[in-house]
Amino acid sequence: MAEVSTLFPQTYEESRARFRQDIDLVQRFWPDARLGSHCLVRTGDEPLTIDWIQAEGLQSKERLLLFTTGEHGVEGYVGSAMLQLFLDEFLPRLEPVRTGTGLLLVHAINPWGMKHRRRTNEGNVDLNRNFVWPTHSLGESFNPDYGRLDSFLNPAVPVDSLFWGNISFLLRLLRLAVSLGPQRFRHTMLLGQVRFPRGTYYGGESLQEETRVLMDLYRNHIRDYEQIVHLDMHTGYGPRYQMSMVNSWMEPRESKELERQFSYPLVVKTNQSEFYSIRGDMIDYVYTLVHNEFPDKRLYATSFEFGTMGDSLFATLRSLRTMILENQMYWFGARNRKARKRIERDFQELFAPREERWRAKALADARQAFQGILRAEGFLS
Repeated sequence: MAEVSTLFPQTYEESRARFRQDIDLVQRFWPDARLGSHCLVRTGDEPLTIDWIQAEGLQSKERLLLFTTGEHGVEGYVGSAMLQLFLDEFLPRLEPVRTGTGLLLVHAINPWGMKHRRRTNEGNVDLNRNFVWPTHSLGESFNPDYGRLDSFLNPAVPVDSLFWGNISFLLRLLRLAVSLGPQRFRHTMLLGQVRFPRGTYYGGESLQEETRVLMDLYRNHIRDYEQIVHLDMHTGYGPRYQMSMVNSWMEPRESKELERQFSYPLVVKTNQSEFYSIRGDMIDYVYTLVHNEFPDKRLYATSFEFGTMGDSLFATLRSLRTMILENQMYWFGARNRKARKRIERDFQELFAPREERWRAKALADARQAFQGILRAEGFLS
């Protein structure tokens, strides 16, 4: 069992190099496994790639395991640790000959965001608001209330005094929550939007290059297998020391039923009562793809959401404030170095905590979830 500190990379380049070396480990069990890569088209000269390892089922193609990380770039550091944990401890137990298991393991869907420690890609697009089905439009005004929140969520001025800014934030938040209602305010803020390119949860006006690459990978691999399990890694939401298994609202089984089947204590769906609604969600896209093009397939797709700041009212407000400040500072800067350092530290804590206790518990939760899902879905004996 690897030491906790060795599983969490320090840089995007370190994480990518380790993943590419992991092809040797995978080839011990899938000799024909190969490494794939897509270099993003960019204006800069830094090489940024989406990398994946693919391995076909041996003798038969019955089950496909999809594993994805780094859709929200900065969250890729925790995702990289969980992928390495899976490779070290669970890959040798998959028995590809007996189970007919194939693999598609994807490192850093959003490499620019991972390298620069932002959630969005270089165009400020939240990729988990960009996975829309082809018959849906990204350009329609589907979240009209967001305009009422724009000046609150996306201040178009440099960050100044954090103390007075926090007081103003709380007063404006209270007014908006009263005028819209708490539930409508939360729904409007998190659903996604396409009208404000510098705003939070911006879904983009067109499919992003990263999105198109993943859509093609999913379609080309899912078509060959009877059963698919997709595990996607995220951080930020939920109790600080308890990972949440977040399912699509399209998953037919109820959350409590899955808690029993997987022997895992916290399973929720992306609906208003259990989590929150998202337009352009990647897991929803995978369900829609299977429903429309491969209706005979059996699918279970989920996100591991490793909570960071916690789920109390104070923690929720702190998380929101940190998101706003980071985005504001990225576009308009900060007037003093102290404020900049504080925002950077809080943003790191929100999506890639360094605390050893947090990391150890996150790894323990991932082990429990891997074991429960893979056994219940037939990947393990």
